[in-house]
Parts: sequence; structure tokens; C-alpha cells
Amino acid sequence: MEIVSSIAGIVLPEFPNQGIGDIKSAGFENVLLDLSVYCSGIKLRSFETKLNPEQVKQDFDKFIKGIQSKNLKVTIALLPYLLRDTKRTDLNELLLRIGKDSIKVLEKMGCKHIIVRPLYIGVPFDKEWEINKAYYLELAKECKKEDTMILLQNQCKDVNGHLVRGVCSDEKIAVKWIDELNKEVRSKRFGFCLDVGICSMCGQNMQDMIVTLGERVKTILISDNNGSAEKALLPFTSRADTENSTDWLSLIRGLRQIKFDGQLVIDCADTARNFSPILRPQLLALSKSIMDYFKWQIEIETSLKKYRSIVLFGAGNMCRNFMKCYGEQYKPLFTCDNNSSIWGTQFCGLEVKNPEALKKLPKDCGVYICNVYYREIEQQLKELGIENIEFFNDEYLSSYYENRLKRRQ
Repeated sequence: MEIVSSIAGIVLPEFPNQGIGDIKSAGFENVLLDLSVYCSGIKLRSFETKLNPEQVKQDFDKFIKGIQSKNLKVTIALLPYLLRDTKRTDLNELLLRIGKDSIKVLEKMGCKHIIVRPLYIGVPFDKEWEINKAYYLELAKECKKEDTMILLQNQCKDVNGHLVRGVCSDEKIAVKWIDELNKEVRSKRFGFCLDVGICSMCGQNMQDMIVTLGERVKTILISDNNGSAEKALLPFTSRADTENSTDWLSLIRGLRQIKFDGQLVIDCADTARNFSPILRPQLLALSKSIMDYFKWQIEIETSLKKYRSIVLFGAGNMCRNFMKCYGEQYKPLFTCDNNSSIWGTQFCGLEVKNPEALKKLPKDCGVYICNVYYREIEQQLKELGIENIEFFNDEYLSSYYENRLKRRQ
């Protein structure tokens, strides 16, 4: 799985090197090139007066040099798009011209995935498929490399101040569009990018969407919002009462279910813009940690498959949840606990042992910490000479016990 940072809100077109350096220092190796940074919807709507093609080229060349100097890869890009209606009638044609030119440049850069939002500004409802089919097929003609993929993306529409589900927000329609486009070009040229923020605004069950789309999902664009405005906020920073505004549970469950192994892209542009440039390096470091967390959650089963045998550390709720979800397929040898009063007893079918028993484990055995005191227990395991230390977390399991065990005094 590939972890990617968007440049939006972080890299300034005129002075890109500082933002690029911050992304690299945070530990990212790949970036999403959001071309709206150089060619925004506002500039598109007033093209003749505000968009200077020569200036765009100069700024873009600076970006390319900065990326190359930091050995970062542009593995995915987002073409410019329009969010709001305009009286101009030629902008979709302009988007097509810009898209064709962009694809030529992106392929030279080694970019394999190109996100292209469906057209809907000035497009009659009964003509959406017909117009977008022609649009996507024209863009596909510019793709010269076999592994270049054009990714459709779900949308949200603002209709007189009311948010409604837009083009490709219905997963069955998205499947139909992708399959028909691929049939037309006789190859798997088209795939899907799921925008988590859009799903949140539309109140959609992401697990259902992901499972229906299946292997067509190549990229997940991760951001948070309050469900009422299209904002790109740092994940886990928007809450409604005591709950997360975004349904992270359905996202992670869905990605686990299809064994997702594509690109996870974080877009926290609006959060980044609110931070002082002095603080952005710390913000990006946190962003990288959050993306590592998502990757870990999604790949829990991949981790379990690495070892010939496993042992758990902890005899409480988390251990019980592990046994409920994975105990049959990945049965541990035993569990251990620091509470000496339960050594020698049985818990969820496992013998509870003294942590000292871990010293006798074979080298190909993994030890999974099933306790919220991860760092403290990790240090304890290292002092015991344990090398294969893994963390288990039950926040986003497919099922878990509602009735919690009482805390031992």
C-alpha cells in the first residue's frame, strides 16, 4: 500500500521548495499533484484575465525541480475542476484541453494514476453519461502508456445551498460507468478514486460503496469535514457531539474486506492553511503518523499472515475481541498478562501465562500487544529480548463485544 501526501495547502506555486521539503521531512515518499494549485476553478472561470499560461509553466517547472531535488515521486495527480456554476459555456471544453496537455506531461513524470472528476457544471441531468463518456474517452486517447489509469471520483453538488449526491456518488452507477468505459477502450484504463470527504457530506456508507466497487477502487482520498461544507481537514479533527463526523469505521471495514492495496492519499489542505508555516512541519509529521495508522488498521490480517505462530499480550477486552474476530483463523499459542493472579487460568480458550514464557518462543512467532498501554508494554517486551513485536487494536474491527469486562483492581 502506498501512502501519499497532497500538495494542496502545503506547496505554494511561486515558492514550492519549503513545502516540498516539509513533505519529505515528514517521511512521505510520494505526492499527489493537485493541478488546481496551478489552475484553480476561480482562475478558470475568468481565464482571460487571471490565468497566465506562461506564469503557470514557470511555477510548474519550479515544482518539478523541487520534487526531483528531494527524490519525491509524483505517482498520482488530480486534474483541475469546477465546483460552482458559471455563466460561461466554454469551460468544459477548456478543461478537456487542459486535461489533454496535463496527461502528456504527467506520463513523462511517471505518474500512473490521474483523477478526473466527472463534468457536471452546465451539464443537463439526462446528458451526464453521454457528455462524460465523450470527455473521458477523449482524455483516454492521450494516454500512451499501458499502465496509466484515469480515475473517476464521487461528487457532491451544491443545489441552491443544499448538498445533494452528485455524479458517481451512487456506487452502482460508478461501476457501470467504469465498466462501460473500459469496454469501450478494450483495456482497464479506468478505475475509481473514493473521496472520503464527499462520502461524509453525502451521508454515505463507505463500506457498501467500497465493496460494490471492489477492485475498481485504486485510490482513497482521505480528509475530514463537518458534513456540511467541502473542506479538507486533518482526519479525526471534526466531531459531531461525541462522535467523529466521518464514519472511519465503515471506511476501514470496507478496505479490509476488499483487501485494498492501492494508494492512500491525505488531503488536509484547509487545516494546513490555518496553521502558521512555522508549525506545518509538525502538522505534516502528524499527518504521516495518521496515514501509517490507517495503513496498519487496513492491513491487520496481512500482518497476522507474516508469522508461523502468534502469542497475545493481555487478557482483557482487547484480547477477547481479537479471539472473536480472528481467534479461529489465527489461533494464538497462549496469552500472557502482568497480573500474576490469573497466571495458569483460561481466558477465551487461551492459557494465561507469565510474560517470562515469551523468552521461549520460536523466532518466527509474533507477539501482539492487546492492551492500550502499547508503548509501556513494548518496552517491557524489548527488555525480554522479544523482536517480533506487533500492536493489535480493536477500534475498527468488523465486530466486537458491547459489554465490556470490568476493570480489575
